[in-house]
Amino acid sequence: MHPERHLVLGGSGFLGRHVVFLLAQAGHPITAVSRAPPTFSFPAPVADRIAWKILDLATADWDGLVARADVVHHYAWSSVPASANANPAGDLLVNVGPILGLLDALKRRGGGRLMFASSGGTVYGRLRTVPAREDDPLAPITAYGAGKATTELYLKLYREMHGVDCRIARIANPFGAGQNLTRGVGAVTAFLHQAIAGQKIVIWGDGEVVRDYIHVSDVAAFLFTMARAQKLSEFVFNVGSGTGTSLNQIIAELETCMGCPLEVERIQKRTFDVPVSVLDINRARRVLGWSPKLSFLEGLSRTFSDLEARLQLSTMEHVRTSSACSA
Repeated sequence: MHPERHLVLGGSGFLGRHVVFLLAQAGHPITAVSRAPPTFSFPAPVADRIAWKILDLATADWDGLVARADVVHHYAWSSVPASANANPAGDLLVNVGPILGLLDALKRRGGGRLMFASSGGTVYGRLRTVPAREDDPLAPITAYGAGKATTELYLKLYREMHGVDCRIARIANPFGAGQNLTRGVGAVTAFLHQAIAGQKIVIWGDGEVVRDYIHVSDVAAFLFTMARAQKLSEFVFNVGSGTGTSLNQIIAELETCMGCPLEVERIQKRTFDVPVSVLDINRARRVLGWSPKLSFLEGLSRTFSDLEARLQLSTMEHVRTSSACSA
C-alpha cells in the first residue's frame, strides 16, 4: 500500500511547516503550496519528499491541485482579527471564496479528505460556559471569527450534501518557533521576542484576559493524527491545552525566565477581546487519543530557547555581513 499523498495549502506558514515536516518524516509525498518561496529548508530525506508550488489561491486551478492528493490540508488564511474587522467584505472574498472553489473541486472529483484549521479562540465568541465544548453555539464577535465560522458551515454542508470528508480543528492560541511576529498575533511569542530584545512589552487592557495557549508542536501532532485517521466518529475538534493563562501570568513567567523585571506598558483594551477563552479537549482525547505533551511552562521554555538561538544567529550574520562590507 502506497503512502497517502498530501496537499498542504499554507505549507510555509506557522502551522503548515510543522505539519509538512511530520508528514514528510513519516514518508508521505507532499505538495506544499505557498504564496512565496519558503525562507527555511528541511534536512534530507525529508526535503526530498516535498514539492513546493508557489501560487495565489485566489487564482488556483483547484481541479489540477487536488487531482493527485489523497488528503488536503487548508492552513492558509491571510487575515488576523484586526485586519478582518477593518475590511469584512475583503476578508470574506480573499479567505472564504477560494475554499468554495476547493470544495467544488473535491465534489467534482467525488470526495476526499479535507483538514481545516479553524479558530477555537474566536468562533465561540463570549463563552457561555468555561471551557467551551464543540457542541456550544458559534457566536463570533469579530469578522475574523465570522469568516472561520462561515467556512465551517460550508464544510459541514459539503460533507452532508456531497460526501466530502471535511474535518475541522478549532485551534486555541498556538505559540512557538516560526510564528510570524509581523502579523500582530501570538502574545506568548511576541512577548518573548520583545523580552529577549530588551524591548517594552505592550498589553491591551489590564492583562487579565485569559487564553488557552498551546505549543505549535502539539498542534502539529494533532493535525498529523487527524489527517491520517481513516474514519472518524466525530469531525469537529477543539485543540488546546484545556487550561487558561492570563497575560499577566505570561509576564510573570517571563520575568522568572529572564531573571529580571520587564518593562510593560498597558494601553486601552480592544473591544473584540473576549475576557476568557479556554477549550474543552476531551473529544480529541477520546476519539483520537491525542493530548498535548508540553505544559505551558515547557512550551515557553522551548520557545525561549528557539528564539534566543535565532536572535544569536541573526546577530552573528549581521556582524559577518557588516565585516565583509567594511573590508
